[in-house]
Amino acid sequence: MGGLDGEKKQLIHKLVNFHMKQGEKTRVRAIFHDTLHRLARTDRDGIKLISDALENVKPVCEVAKVRIAGIIYDVPGVVDRDRQQTLVVRWILDEAIKSKKKSKNSLRLEECLFAQIMDAYRKRGDVRKKREDLHKLTSTNRSYAHVRWW
Repeated sequence: MGGLDGEKKQLIHKLVNFHMKQGEKTRVRAIFHDTLHRLARTDRDGIKLISDALENVKPVCEVAKVRIAGIIYDVPGVVDRDRQQTLVVRWILDEAIKSKKKSKNSLRLEECLFAQIMDAYRKRGDVRKKREDLHKLTSTNRSYAHVRWW
């Protein structure tokens, strides 16, 4: 990781640390490096492909629940850059784990993670649908944007 800039290093650390459970960082790193080797078999650089895939599915806006006078409103707002990256990493890992469970553990997690990253790179798949649903929800609730105070 010596030749990477700070943003890509942060992305890699975030991908590894989000998936880490009960201190098994070496196992998670092995899964991530196997995924990188699968991505390297394509015609592009693996880390560049991951960063492009995450850029394709980053949410621009999200809703926050605000309670005013006993009524809870879904208020749309702009997402910070760090929060965008956090949401995308969480979504991709969750969908990879979900697809692994859906296949009744016949697929390895590396294969599922590779498939999710490639789907995000091609601007399709479950993660892209989740982003579109979130944007649709914010556009539906844009009339409550005046309630926002932060």
